[in-house]
Amino acid sequence: MRIGIDLGGTKIEGLALADDGRELARLRVATPREDYAKTIDAIVSTVHVLEREAGQQGRIGVGIPGTLSRQTGLVKNANSTWLNGRPFSSVALSIAAGNL
Repeated sequence: MRIGIDLGGTKIEGLALADDGRELARLRVATPREDYAKTIDAIVSTVHVLEREAGQQGRIGVGIPGTLSRQTGLVKNANSTWLNGRPFSSVALSIAAGNL
């Protein structure tokens, strides 16, 4: 199973897909604006809900409104400014590893 997370400035939308492409679960929640920690918590919670509804764990991909600096690994140029200067890639890896 695959899980895709779309992190936007106003919403976080998650989708769980079976290996054959069938939709298994979908969830949309408001993005906790201006709060990095709460945004990360909302992503983690979304992943957990999708996995529970689908009845299995999945590989996770997260799209963010910005880019990661090759030099620092930190988010830059995000229009969701509370993400800028934060270590999103290490957080995403922890989510995927089940450590959050």
